[in-house]
Amino acid sequence: MPSAVLHERKAGAVHISPNKTPSKDPPLTYSCAAKTAQHSEVARLAMVNRVATMAANPPLENIANNITLPRPAHTPESLLAPPPAISALGRALQNLNMQSPTSQNGSSPSFTPDASNPSTAPGSPRLPPVRQNSGTATPRIRPPATTLNIPGMTRSRVSPDGKIAQRDVGAKLVVVMVGLPARGKSYITKKIQRYLSWQQHECRIFNVGSRRRTAAGNGPQSPPQSPPRSPKVTRTLRTGSLAGMVDGPTQAAHILLNGVYPKEEDPNELVKLPSADTMEQSAQFFDPKNEKASQIREQVALSTLDELLDFLLNQGGSVGILDATNSTIERRQVLFKAIKDREPKLGILFIESVCEDEKLLEANMHLKLKGPDYKDKDPESSLADFRKRVAAYESAYVPLGKYEEDNNMQYIKMIDVGRKVVHYRLQGFLAGGIASYLSTFNLSPRQIWITRHGQSQDNLAGKIGGDSELTEAGHNYATVLYNFVSNKRAEWEIDQKQRALTEAALPMQAGDQTPPYPDILGELEEKNFCVWTSMLQRSIQTAECFQDDDNYDVKNWEMLKELDAGTFEGMTYEDIEKKFPEQYAKRRADKLSYIYPGVGGEGYLQVISRLRDMVREIERIKDHVLIIGHRSVCRVLMAYFMDLTRDDIADLDVPLGMLFAIEPKPYGIEFHAYKYNSDEYTFDELPGYKPQKAIGHTN
Repeated sequence: MPSAVLHERKAGAVHISPNKTPSKDPPLTYSCAAKTAQHSEVARLAMVNRVATMAANPPLENIANNITLPRPAHTPESLLAPPPAISALGRALQNLNMQSPTSQNGSSPSFTPDASNPSTAPGSPRLPPVRQNSGTATPRIRPPATTLNIPGMTRSRVSPDGKIAQRDVGAKLVVVMVGLPARGKSYITKKIQRYLSWQQHECRIFNVGSRRRTAAGNGPQSPPQSPPRSPKVTRTLRTGSLAGMVDGPTQAAHILLNGVYPKEEDPNELVKLPSADTMEQSAQFFDPKNEKASQIREQVALSTLDELLDFLLNQGGSVGILDATNSTIERRQVLFKAIKDREPKLGILFIESVCEDEKLLEANMHLKLKGPDYKDKDPESSLADFRKRVAAYESAYVPLGKYEEDNNMQYIKMIDVGRKVVHYRLQGFLAGGIASYLSTFNLSPRQIWITRHGQSQDNLAGKIGGDSELTEAGHNYATVLYNFVSNKRAEWEIDQKQRALTEAALPMQAGDQTPPYPDILGELEEKNFCVWTSMLQRSIQTAECFQDDDNYDVKNWEMLKELDAGTFEGMTYEDIEKKFPEQYAKRRADKLSYIYPGVGGEGYLQVISRLRDMVREIERIKDHVLIIGHRSVCRVLMAYFMDLTRDDIADLDVPLGMLFAIEPKPYGIEFHAYKYNSDEYTFDELPGYKPQKAIGHTN
C-alpha cells in the first residue's frame, strides 16, 4: 500500500492525507458526530468499525476511486428497481434514521445530507405487491383452508357472514358413519346435525337405508327431503311409490335385482318398482355372501354419497353426514376413493359407534322395531329377523383401527354412546368441534326447564336491556314457579320408578310407545336439581325461592345474560324507530344477523356463540336443570332443543309467563309447554303446543 496514504481516526471522522492528489470531485467526508451522538454506543461503534474497515482495505488497482467518489445520480430506472438485500447493520442504521454504509446503488457511503431544495420530480408511482405464483404461466394454487369459521363471530372478504366460503372446500367435511345396526348411529347423526345447524353451519344427513327402501318400492309417498341432484342424470323413471323422479343409480339397483330395465313406453304411465315382497329386505338381503344384494347396497351407497357431494360442492353445504353401516374395509375404501376422486381437498371423518353394554344394545334393538323396516309387523318375528340381520353384518364387520391409522385417516370411535371416546388425527375446526360435542353425550333420563324471568320494571316501561328489579307481579311469578317446579319434580321421580318396574321386561309388546332406558335401574335415587340464572337482578330475583331451598343448586352465569343492545340499551322500540329509522329497518329486515350499534352491542349470532359451551354442559350433566333466562337466551336454547331453522330463531314467541319442559329421549325429546295463570297462581299446560312466531316489536 502506498505510504502517501495515511488513515487517521479522530473525533469520529476519517481524514485523507494531503500527500494524495485530490480528484476533481469533492472528497468523501464523514461528518456524522452530531448524528451518532444521538444514538447508542453500540450502534456508533458498529458504524465506525465498518467505515474504518472499508477505508483500511481499498482495492489496490483502483484505490483512488475508493477514496473520492462523485455523488450518484438517481434515474427513474433506479427509482423503480427493486431494492437489493440490506445487511443487518444497514437495517439497524435505517431504524436509527441513519444511512447504511453501502448505498442502494452499490456506491460507497456518504453521510453528507442532501440539499433541502424542494424536488420538482413527479411523485413515485405506487408499486404493486409482488405475489408468489402470480404469473400467467404458473397458476396460483391455494393450500386448503381449514381454519376457524363461526357465523357471526368471524368475517372475511370471501365469507362476510362467517360461513365456510364455497372456495374453501378443504374446510368442509364429509362424515362417514360406521357401525353395526342398533348401535346408535342415527341417534348420533341427528344430534350432530342439530348441533351444527344450530350454529348456522349448513349440515345435512344422507341416509343410505332410506334410499335402499326407496329402491325397494317401500319408501315414502313423497319425494325424499334431500337436495336436488346434479344435472348428470339423463334417464328418469316416474313411479307410483315415490310420486316423483327416480335417478339413474336407483334404477341401476332395480336392474341388478331384476335383470331388466323397466319399460317406459308411455311417459304418462306410472311404472312401479318392485314391492317390498319382490325385493325382500330381510336378513338374507344383508348377508355378505349375497352378491346381487351386495351390489345393490353398494350402488345405493354410492348414489347417496354422490348426492351428499353435490350438496357440499354445488349447493353451499358445509357438512354432509353419510348414515350407513359401512362396516367393512372394502366399503370404506370405495367411499374414500369416490370422495377423493370428486374433490381431493374435502375433509373426511369416520365416526364409529360401538355398543358393548348388553342392556343398551337390547334396548336399541327393540327401538329398531319402530323403524320403517318393521313398522306394523309382529314384534317377536321382527326382532328375530333383526337379530339375523345383525349377525350377517357381524360376519364381515371390521371396526375402525389399524387400516385407518396406517393410511392416516382421521376418525372418532364412540363406545356406549359417549362413555368412552377415541380420537385419531383430527384435523380442522369442524372435526375438533364434533369430537368435543360427542364427548358430552349421555342417555340419563332428566328434565330441562326453560323460562324467562318474572316481570321487571323495564318490562313494564317497555324498555329493552337494563338491569332493573322485579315488579310485585314478577315476585309472585317467582313464587308460583318454585311451587310448580317442585311438584313436577316429585311427580317425575315417582313416574320414573313406576316405569322402571313395568318396562324392565323385554321384549317389547305391540303398542309400546316408549323404549326403556338402559341404565334407569341404576339411577332411581333422587337426582340433583340445578337452577341457573344470569347475573342480572331480574333473573337472580326470580330464583330467590330456589336459593332458600337446600334441595336446589343455584348458580349465576354471565353467558346467560340478555342480548346487549349497545347504544340502544334502556330505549323503547318506539324510540328506536323514531330516532334511528335506518337501524330499526335494518333489524326488521334480518333480525338474526343484525348487531346493535355501540360498545358491547350484540346480535343473535353472538348469543348462539356464547351459549355453545352452555349447550354442551346441558348435554353433559345428568341432573335436572331449570334455566331462568331472558328472551334472546330462551329463543336460542329452544331453537337448539326443538331443532328449529335459522329463520325461526330470532322470531320465536317466548313471552313472559311461559314455561317449557324438555325430556331428552333415545329417539328425540318429549316436550311440554305451560302458561302462567296469574289469577289462580299456577301454570296451565298447553296440549299440542307448537313453537310460533312472535308478532310486533320483539328483541
